[in-house]
Amino acid sequence: MEQLTLIEDEQITPRSGAKKYKENVLVRKEREHIDENIQRFLQLQQLPYESKLSHAAKMAKDFYNTITSPVGEYYANCHVSVGGLDSITLLLFLRSLGIDVPAISVSSIEDRSIQRIHKQLGVIQLKTSRDKDGKPYSKHRILQEYGFPVISKEKAAKIEHLQNPTENNATIRHAIITGETGEYGGWQKNSRMKLPLKWLYLFGGYENENEGVNYKTPPFKVSSQCCYWLKEKPCDDWAKEHNSFPYLGLMASEGGRREKSLKMHGCNYYGKDTVRSAPFAIFNRQDILQLALDLHVPVPEIYGTIERKGDGTLYTTKAQRTGCDICGFGIHMEARPHRFDRLREANPKAWEYWMYHVCKDEDGTEYGWGRVLDYIGVKWEDIPESNEQISLFDMEEQP
Repeated sequence: MEQLTLIEDEQITPRSGAKKYKENVLVRKEREHIDENIQRFLQLQQLPYESKLSHAAKMAKDFYNTITSPVGEYYANCHVSVGGLDSITLLLFLRSLGIDVPAISVSSIEDRSIQRIHKQLGVIQLKTSRDKDGKPYSKHRILQEYGFPVISKEKAAKIEHLQNPTENNATIRHAIITGETGEYGGWQKNSRMKLPLKWLYLFGGYENENEGVNYKTPPFKVSSQCCYWLKEKPCDDWAKEHNSFPYLGLMASEGGRREKSLKMHGCNYYGKDTVRSAPFAIFNRQDILQLALDLHVPVPEIYGTIERKGDGTLYTTKAQRTGCDICGFGIHMEARPHRFDRLREANPKAWEYWMYHVCKDEDGTEYGWGRVLDYIGVKWEDIPESNEQISLFDMEEQP
């Protein structure tokens, strides 16, 4: 198991070779003017649609000129990493600006309707990563070897950390249970490193003996690494091979770990280890859907169509978000029919496999996403009625 290290705003992520830091999180935030950056970003989010479009165009052009300039620091190439509707819209937005750069995707992990759009738009098809022996990482292998991606990427990484205790990660595990950080965290007493209590109750049992608590331990493994092996690493490897830096269709309004990073670093980021452009960072869902309409973006069938409610609000008639069909991030906040309900309707055989048979206990008992959803209180086995209420776990999460 790769070591997990603290990064940025009290986050954790899989990293190999943890390093020592000369300054703690609070000192670093002050040095990098993080609070001021966030305030400027929040102001940009309040701009009207047309102003946001102008800002996005400026960010996209600035990034392209900075990266490709023969007299600049980089003198490299740019590309677009494409997945669902947001990044498809980004690809066509860039083309509308005259920024015609390659588009890449591990399309095989996307819905078939998204794959068709990728092919139509000329997106370069990448394969999932391979291990040191050349064996490819598949979706079922990820679940079997690493665990299930559930709740959110950030919280899954914390649970994954609890599941894999080492002497080196004791301080972080303590912070995840109690909120008390060590030196790098600025000796905080109630930091956001702590899992919300509702998730500690279900997943914190690994530390019962160490912390004197009485939480439950799940009957399955949890992992945040699906995206890394199936999508992020293949795209990163392609980028290194082609000396290229990405445009990403990220929006801070989506929340989670990406929201923190985008607010701290803005649309264009030229860091030591990360260089990327997210021209839509200040957009909200209404902005991206309006732009998709303006650009006549081909909407994959999984989303349905873009329609407008009586009050003018835009929405997609089917899925609001998509991703790999084994991904459970955010499933606890979806009304039914949720993503696994739609999978059963679209592909009953695949649904049967993922829900019941993908993994095995030591005694040979087969299980799948059904066990995971039962454990977190999400209904899945019955046939849902439209717009069913979801469980109490849809309440807004608090630290």
